[in-house]
Amino acid sequence: MTGEQPLLLFDGECSLCSSAVQFVLKHERDQELRFAPLQSEVGQAALADHGLDPEVLDTLVVVADGRALVRSDAAFELARHLGPWRALRVLRFVPRGLRDWVYDFIAKRRYKWFGKRDACWMPRPEHQDRFLDIG
Repeated sequence: MTGEQPLLLFDGECSLCSSAVQFVLKHERDQELRFAPLQSEVGQAALADHGLDPEVLDTLVVVADGRALVRSDAAFELARHLGPWRALRVLRFVPRGLRDWVYDFIAKRRYKWFGKRDACWMPRPEHQDRFLDIG
């Protein structure tokens, strides 16, 4: 690591994405991750810094070691931090095209299947210091 903490960017209006963040907070083994909604100033700046389109909000992004990972690559990087769940990283040997097809299939239907919030989800007070630019 470069000393910089990894940053998870998520769609703050997506119920599935917010639930995923809550899952990470519950199962993260190292409490190293920081979080920001894609819609936030921090999220938009991170996307721009890595040449990603700030209008595209259908992927989670993990910024780590000076690079931005998206879609299934981001999910596998995230799994690295999740205790026994990191065993799921073995699936990264599935061809990226197939992994990303499954990811995109779910991402395109996430609002229909899981709902959309009118505002970004807010973390509990004990986790607020790990969230950048919430509100």
